[in-house]
Amino acid sequence: MSAVPAERIESLDAIRGVALFGVLTVNLVTEFRVSLFQQFLPSAATGADLFVAHAVSLVLEQKAFSLFALIFGVGLGIQYERLSATGRPLFWLARRLAVLLVFGLVHLLFVWNGDILTEYALAGFLVLPLLRLGNKALFFVALAFLALFMVGPKLYSAPWPDAAGLRAHVAAANHAYATGSLAQIWRFSWHELPLFFTLHVWVFPRTLALFILGVFLWRSGVLARPQSFGSELFIVAILAFVAGAAQPAANAGLAPVFLALAYGTALLLLAEWRPARGLLSRFAPLGRMAFTNYVLQSLVFGFVFFGYGLGQFGRWGAAAALALGVAVYVAQLALSKWWLGRYRFGPLEWLWRSLMYGVRQPMAKPA
Repeated sequence: MSAVPAERIESLDAIRGVALFGVLTVNLVTEFRVSLFQQFLPSAATGADLFVAHAVSLVLEQKAFSLFALIFGVGLGIQYERLSATGRPLFWLARRLAVLLVFGLVHLLFVWNGDILTEYALAGFLVLPLLRLGNKALFFVALAFLALFMVGPKLYSAPWPDAAGLRAHVAAANHAYATGSLAQIWRFSWHELPLFFTLHVWVFPRTLALFILGVFLWRSGVLARPQSFGSELFIVAILAFVAGAAQPAANAGLAPVFLALAYGTALLLLAEWRPARGLLSRFAPLGRMAFTNYVLQSLVFGFVFFGYGLGQFGRWGAAAALALGVAVYVAQLALSKWWLGRYRFGPLEWLWRSLMYGVRQPMAKPA
């Protein structure tokens, strides 16, 4: 079965591209340059590094991932609708998620253990049967998963080290990632997986809720026809921002969900505002190639910070890391535009579709 690209919604691609900048920044500032688990210990940062770390935590941490998950859910809704014409939409979506799971596991085990692709694939499998539900039922299921996310820590617990254990682990990470060979880094990253699993267990219900909410938003028609819902979108953006900002901790509870909804709604409104439309559209090519760009970021940052490359792990402050992230993102903006001027898909997007359908997909655009 061969499939050519369906009509794209540029505003959604642009929002995905903007969300990927947030994901890049958080990953770079909190995970690639230092151990992820250092953020659970008192910070010794000062000056510009302290300001950048606080700004990333306040504005982007958890919110960028929530927005990215929401857009992934929108994509599930779009794919289900378009694949329904085949008569077997769940079959093809299951194949699509199975391929994503393989990519995610390769990325998780051999590139970087902060991977989100594996979680997205597993969450997607759980959401698939729910795609048969009506819109009202989907909305209430999303609320149920959000409630589970909120009460989850009281219902179940996962092992977590104390402060002394975290300090020892961070010290070991600083040595392993900065000086280790590729094989040594693999072994240490696999050793960290139980701690990462604990974090994924905590956030997994929220991911499910955001996927389902994304499907709900697509079916509501507001994303396909935002010009028909201008007033409603404006009200939602304001209310979501107030609800998120009013919570005492920016990264606790439902604050990231509300703020991600506020960010996404504001971007959707900007895409309909003529003076901003041209600027926002510049992010669309990167959003169309989000899969390729996400993995490419891991490869670049792994080379810069890990011992098999430049070995800068634990040596950079947050400000320098942010500058690197901006430079890489700007380069990806240019590269994505150049690539999609010549080809239908990004390289990994093309491979994903080809493996999903079991047929080599057309790649080059007609001359």
